[in-house]
Amino acid sequence: MELEFDVKITPGVLYDYLMYHTYSKMAGIVGTIAGVFMIMVFLTNHYPIYLIAGVVVIGYLPVTLLLRAHQQAQMTPAFKKPLHYKMTDEGISVSQDDSTEQQSWDSCFKAVSTSSSIILYTSRATASIFPKKDLGDKKGALIEMISTHMPPDKVKIRS
Repeated sequence: MELEFDVKITPGVLYDYLMYHTYSKMAGIVGTIAGVFMIMVFLTNHYPIYLIAGVVVIGYLPVTLLLRAHQQAQMTPAFKKPLHYKMTDEGISVSQDDSTEQQSWDSCFKAVSTSSSIILYTSRATASIFPKKDLGDKKGALIEMISTHMPPDKVKIRS
């Protein structure tokens, strides 16, 4: 089986990835809970400092992630042009211009989905991002390819 497609990494795509990556970890969850707790304290005590602190704690991460996504999209040369992916039974190949990199399926860490992307982690902190809008009718084939070559416990993709 072989599958080829092109994806364009935009600030919106990066923001979606960064939000998932941050809020699927304990730090993002704890930060949100702390912010909600501060707002609840405000509702009982009516001290405005708790409301301000809660809003800042809850709003800080999404705003900084949005800024970071825009900065990464502008500063990373690889995101200026579409990336060409070729997936085979041997692994994944990504190319752009004259540069090509290969990754075996064994080195894939996990696969997840968000409402707008399929994310294939190649380590705990790096990933290939496949925007669903760029995949079009190849989305099902990509999900099948990933599910075929990775253990089921590492694949958490919702169509």
